[in-house]
Amino acid sequence: MHIGILTGGGDCPGLNAVIRAATLSLLGAGMQVSGIERGFLGLMRNRLRPLDAAAVEGILDAGGTILGTHNKADPFHDFGRGGADISAEVLACARGHGLDGVLAIGGDGTMAIAAGLQKLGLPVIGVPKTIDNDLPLTERTFGFDSAVAVVSEALGRLRTTARSHGRVMIVETMGRYAGWIALEGGLAGGAEVILVPELPFDMEVVAAFCRGRELAADEGAGHTLICIAEGAAPRGGGMTVARVEHDSPDPLRLGGVGEVLRAQLQPRLASEVRCTLLGHVQRGGAPTAYDRVLATRFGHAAAQLALQRQFGVMVALQADAVVAVPLDAVAGGNRRIEAGHPLLQVARGLGICMG
Repeated sequence: MHIGILTGGGDCPGLNAVIRAATLSLLGAGMQVSGIERGFLGLMRNRLRPLDAAAVEGILDAGGTILGTHNKADPFHDFGRGGADISAEVLACARGHGLDGVLAIGGDGTMAIAAGLQKLGLPVIGVPKTIDNDLPLTERTFGFDSAVAVVSEALGRLRTTARSHGRVMIVETMGRYAGWIALEGGLAGGAEVILVPELPFDMEVVAAFCRGRELAADEGAGHTLICIAEGAAPRGGGMTVARVEHDSPDPLRLGGVGEVLRAQLQPRLASEVRCTLLGHVQRGGAPTAYDRVLATRFGHAAAQLALQRQFGVMVALQADAVVAVPLDAVAGGNRRIEAGHPLLQVARGLGICMG
């Protein structure tokens, strides 16, 4: 067999660990492995290279991806050619290289494209990657734990400044339409206020909570740490859109809600309010040990499915077991925080303001 591996969408910690695990597992079974450069763009522009053990040596803990990635390459809408559907050319490229299947590592956009190519006859196995942790049918995606660790550390560092100056410090996280990073990062970092897209917030409720902490300054409070997801929005309002990129499968780029919150809170409070936008630092750097292990498990499992010729599926984590779920059941889906999620109950039980 000859298997191709690609990494699509945004970069995140753990991509190289998957590439390494899948490559070594396939090579160990006597298979041929090729790396497809820059996601689906490699199949659209005929950019593949062989992968051997030497190529994946020492990359387990490296951030980014040795294959490169692309978050706008879509064979069904090639924006470089006026939005043309060149999926037939992609299939021809795969056949020309003798690929028996492709391991597509990515998030919801990658899975949607992979499902479309699978239906056209290209055997695909998906591997769930996103710091947002928002893919359906899997309890965890690799990269998420690393992003939460960054948010937690940032909150810890900002707390010292908040306490020293008696300030309200706002930290804006990524996550798009799901609040997993803000929720887990906020809990791990000790935030007093956590605002997520699934729970529209009331500005007056947040302001009143902060004023209450100002009044309790003599009791050790006086400062407030707020963790807000980029997709969070006030009741009756919409999400804050930083810009629109029309040449992308997902044109809306969220961001800036932290600054909007700061501007609206400042007139309501005596404390100085500051905002920190973490941005892409949540994507970069080495993966945590948990993400390295999870990515390795996913890569090995994907290789085993390929050897068994079980395509049209995505590997997933369910009850701490790696299983295969239908690819078309994941494509286009979004896993958000349910209203009764245990972590929300924990947050409320600790007295954290959810807006």
